[in-house]
Amino acid sequence: MGTTQLETVPEPKYWHLKTVLSEALDSEFSVGEILPNERELAARFGVARATLRQALEQLELEGRLQRRRGVGTTVAPPRVGVDVGTEQHAWPGAAGDAWQPVDCVQDVPPASVADVLGTGRDEPVHTVRRSRVSHGQPVAAELLYIPASSVPDLSAIDAPSGPARARAVLRELQRLELDGQERAVELGSARADDAKELDRLPGAPVLVVTTRFTAGDGIAALSVATYRADTCRLTFGDSAGVEIHHGPERQAS
Repeated sequence: MGTTQLETVPEPKYWHLKTVLSEALDSEFSVGEILPNERELAARFGVARATLRQALEQLELEGRLQRRRGVGTTVAPPRVGVDVGTEQHAWPGAAGDAWQPVDCVQDVPPASVADVLGTGRDEPVHTVRRSRVSHGQPVAAELLYIPASSVPDLSAIDAPSGPARARAVLRELQRLELDGQERAVELGSARADDAKELDRLPGAPVLVVTTRFTAGDGIAALSVATYRADTCRLTFGDSAGVEIHHGPERQAS
């Protein structure tokens, strides 16, 4: 790699550096290749390491780079299309659901979740943990909060925890008549537990999809699903017409 000095530009230096780095990724590196260390890159482009880190973080956010434990910063593969779900009248765990149940415990949820569900802040709810794998790699982790009032007959099921308990809770939930779903997507940072499950570093960019499932006069369940922002583009189906991806040249089939 030669030496390239950045010219004075009106935009933030890290943003211009991001553009230059992106061009270098397209012309000089292949998918999975490890980038030179920060000292070498900073010297090549004549910038401070703090500026370089800002540019690298932005490229990671856009899905061009991945930070891997024990490896370093590598060129990311094209994002994988992940269908968030087109059925507006299907409970989690219904036929065709791509999520895999991992565990289920009864515990007091975060205060913000209790407020959404309308339960008391000290009232335990069923917390189902599920995971999603695409093309052999983990792409999402979900916490599904279900009040006891939504699954009143669950006490008769002898499965204190684990995937069997999770499946039992989801089966009972499907006995309710679903009125509708409300989804919201926001950018976030991976918490320690999410990062471990998704094989990412804490603080890595993620997409958080929150879904409220309504039945009767209230919220019957709340899903908080965390998707890897570096490898996923989310598709919401024809009804919403929304896709999140890096660009046409990087879409995966």
